Amino acid sequence: MAIITNNMQSGIFFKLPLTIAIDFDGTIVEHRYPEIGRVRPLAFQTLKALQSNGHRLILWSHRSGKKLNEAVEFCHKHGIEFYAVNKNYPEEEWKENESRKILADVYIDDRNLGGIPSWGEIFKMICPEKEQPSVIGKKSWWKG
Repeated sequence: MAIITNNMQSGIFFKLPLTIAIDFDGTIVEHRYPEIGRVRPLAFQTLKALQSNGHRLILWSHRSGKKLNEAVEFCHKHGIEFYAVNKNYPEEEWKENESRKILADVYIDDRNLGGIPSWGEIFKMICPEKEQPSVIGKKSWWKG
């Protein structure tokens, strides 16, 4: 059963639970393609909180083949299992003559007009009534 909610801060109406398409390079991690960059602050805490609130996460990346598998494994090691990867649903068979556009309620991508907000701001936009995830541990994210 879907629930319609109004995010009072943005005036956006969401149908819950949401399908959320999330880019990898520059969004979950810093842009270092073809390598995997450092994790952006609160990225995995926020993704886990979104999943625990019932939202369906799809990894939506330009990566393919071995580089895509590395990104999926990296996320898995950080506790995130995606509903689908570069597909609308797990069983989807993509053919080259079809669009790779992912059908989602929300797209989180560093190439948004105006750039990407912090993961804390993203969580507040999607789950305004929930408590925001926090950083666990004292290690500074920019020190590796």
